[in-house]
Amino acid sequence: MKILIADNHPLMLTGLRVTLGQVEGFEIVGEARSGPEVLPLIGRTSPDLVLLNMRMPGLDGLGCLDRIRIRYPEIKVVFLSACLDPARIQAAFEHGACGYIVKSIDVVDLASAIRQAVDGTAYHAQGLPAIDEDSAAVSAGLTPKELTIIRGVARGLSNTAIGKELWVTEQTVKFHLTNIYRKLRVTNRTAAARWAFAHGLVHEFDPADRVAVG
Repeated sequence: MKILIADNHPLMLTGLRVTLGQVEGFEIVGEARSGPEVLPLIGRTSPDLVLLNMRMPGLDGLGCLDRIRIRYPEIKVVFLSACLDPARIQAAFEHGACGYIVKSIDVVDLASAIRQAVDGTAYHAQGLPAIDEDSAAVSAGLTPKELTIIRGVARGLSNTAIGKELWVTEQTVKFHLTNIYRKLRVTNRTAAARWAFAHGLVHEFDPADRVAVG
């Protein structure tokens, strides 16, 4: 996948180039630092995806998106922004973005978030704080990604199966599980699954249920 990055912060551009450039199947073909640079750079680099900041000098992210949709409707656009304004996030989807990722997202989750957006399996902004209804998860300090993983564990999924659902490697799932165990003060996936059931994150727990290993 050929990716063009548009962000007005040089450090962010450098970080994204280094991080995403190491991901198999990703190729960074261009970098824009202002809104007016985006369309000419698309014409020169022919990317499959534009990773776009919401706040851009000269022309903001929504303005860039509108022009991209007109000139290059086949190109997918994903926002990567610090903007948490619900109205702006909703506008991004209404204007044709296929995804919205908040910059506070864990760097290890960024590539999978991009893939989910491009594949059409992400329907909401990714990387937002955990929702209030999962108060037990919030109190335990679980991130949205960790909450998804512990639910997968409680459903009996293996690390490999969880990784396939989230478009991450098995090693990444293990990394998150290590953090989950530390936060919950448990030592294995069975205890983590029991914690999830006990705190209402999943339901209908049967002690005989199988918890997958690995």
